[in-house]
Amino acid sequence: QVELVESGGGLVQPGQSLRLSCTPSGRAFTNNAMGWFRQAPGKEREFVAAITKMTGRTYHADSVRGRFIISLDNSKNTVFLQMNSLKPEDTATYYCAAGPPYFRGKITQSDFNAWGQGTQVTVSS
Repeated sequence: QVELVESGGGLVQPGQSLRLSCTPSGRAFTNNAMGWFRQAPGKEREFVAAITKMTGRTYHADSVRGRFIISLDNSKNTVFLQMNSLKPEDTATYYCAAGPPYFRGKITQSDFNAWGQGTQVTVSS
């Protein structure tokens, strides 16, 4: 059962921007932190960004810090990932996930217990 639905992926040229959205399907995930992960072909899924709903604290991977921004629209229960200055190495399937209210230490996949099916982002000239 799909509990989160991502949208906004697509094909863009290097340097362009995309905004991904994630909306719950069914459960509200009212107090859950929300995160984005990505997986490129032949590579492991990696953490991209996360945000806690209780405090609004954000976390970004070093590889995207300064280019990607995670945000929340609590009224719509939607989490966004604004991706700027995209690079070919950002090409991957991006997954939305719901996790615990707070994080302790390094954020990993095992912190999250609900996932979307993913949306493809391709950066190519």
